[in-house]
Amino acid sequence: MSATIRQLEIFNAVVENGQVTKAAKQLFLTQSAVSLALNEMENQLGGPLFDRSGRCLELNDRGRYFLPLSREILDKLEDLNTLMNEKDGKFAGSLNLVASSTIGNYVLPYLITAFKNMHPDVHINMLVCNTKTAEKLILDRTVDLGFVEGEVNNEQIVVRDWFHDELVLISRPDKDTNTVRVCDVTTDLKNYSWVMREPGSGTAQIFKSKLGKYVTDLNVVMELGHTEAIKKAVEAGAGIGCLSKLTVCRAISRGWLQEIPLFGVNTERQLSIIQHKKKAKTRLIHEFLDFCFLLTQCSEGNSCLSSPENFQKLVLQFTDKEK
Repeated sequence: MSATIRQLEIFNAVVENGQVTKAAKQLFLTQSAVSLALNEMENQLGGPLFDRSGRCLELNDRGRYFLPLSREILDKLEDLNTLMNEKDGKFAGSLNLVASSTIGNYVLPYLITAFKNMHPDVHINMLVCNTKTAEKLILDRTVDLGFVEGEVNNEQIVVRDWFHDELVLISRPDKDTNTVRVCDVTTDLKNYSWVMREPGSGTAQIFKSKLGKYVTDLNVVMELGHTEAIKKAVEAGAGIGCLSKLTVCRAISRGWLQEIPLFGVNTERQLSIIQHKKKAKTRLIHEFLDFCFLLTQCSEGNSCLSSPENFQKLVLQFTDKEK
């Protein structure tokens, strides 16, 4: 007798939770039912898959070998169900996404909301984390698509260039509207007080790598752990900051912040969409990817993201073409 789909689901739930009790609660089963299913599956597979220490279960060498195989089977079953249910031009199903901070907080909410308006039967889940964690979730096939700011180099992952973002300098708006402020990277950086992201953040790393030797001995008056905190501190007059244009374009367009043109360095960075090579590309995934690439038709995304109204106009153009 071979392992059943239900047993594979129970096995994966136990791996995720590390305990039978938590897995049972997640699956709405009794603890004894989960334990019985695990024991039966281990007997069918010829040996234990876990090392047991009290209530905690940790995969042994056989379990670590079995885990990706079981996930692949469950993924293929989910893909089959999705493919078979995509008919009559309607899309229904669930997409699991992961995104790094800037994209997850400032880009995808626009896209997901607009896509849901077009396809109300689609459910979309999104995690926000750093690029390294996003890459791992793609490799584990925990999620369908990833949206990242950093580099990903893995032969199991397909990387598609999406659009470019750039880092910009921001300050509190000048009271004198006739004043034009510019910053030359070779001479002016040390003339400012700086509000920076904390060491180790992606934005801080890119800022230092792009500006190189010119970022030494800056007058850093404040280091903050979130983009919004930096925007508020700059707006209050604490100093100038350097953030992704995607995160500040709306505040600039509404006059809350002012951009300072930076000369002498290219601060662009590539945003990418990643997917596991063996992940089935369903019609739902294809439709969502096509929708995402709308951004490349709108000044590489930034002008659309500064206003929901601008993005909505582009969505209407897209839907009109589809009719």
